[in-house]
Amino acid sequence: MVDEHFDFVFRTLRAFGVRHADAEDGAQTVFIIASRKLSVITNGSERAFLFATARGVASNVRRSGMRNREDVSSDVLPATVDQAPSPEEAAARSQARTHLVRIMDGMDDDARAVFVLFELEGLTMAEIAKVVDVPPGTVASRLRRAREVFERGSRELGGEGGSP
Repeated sequence: MVDEHFDFVFRTLRAFGVRHADAEDGAQTVFIIASRKLSVITNGSERAFLFATARGVASNVRRSGMRNREDVSSDVLPATVDQAPSPEEAAARSQARTHLVRIMDGMDDDARAVFVLFELEGLTMAEIAKVVDVPPGTVASRLRRAREVFERGSRELGGEGGSP
């Protein structure tokens, strides 16, 4: 299960605001919880269980005072000088990531979950309905709500002198 779903769990934790430095520990917590609940996880719904668990772990991490956002500029520091993006590219990536985090912070957790699964993970509406255990119509309305927040946030941040 770890080999198959680790990247998904890690991205989910990051999407829900867990700092990069804390995401591996968070993922480990998710899989420890899953290992204790193997008897109640039905075959085929592992991803749904892991998503819900990762969402809860992310919430606990935020509540426990580890809410400080990571300095996103550290994500673009080069490993070697030869592989480094130009300073302009690094600044643009950092700014775009900061804008995305700011916009997603304006979404409620339910809308954010659907937005992440659809727009970032590429799941279908039917798959999302199964993962979050809600009817497809609810998924559609949450996605619409999340997109409205995203578009409004994009316009507002774009008005600050840059595009997100």
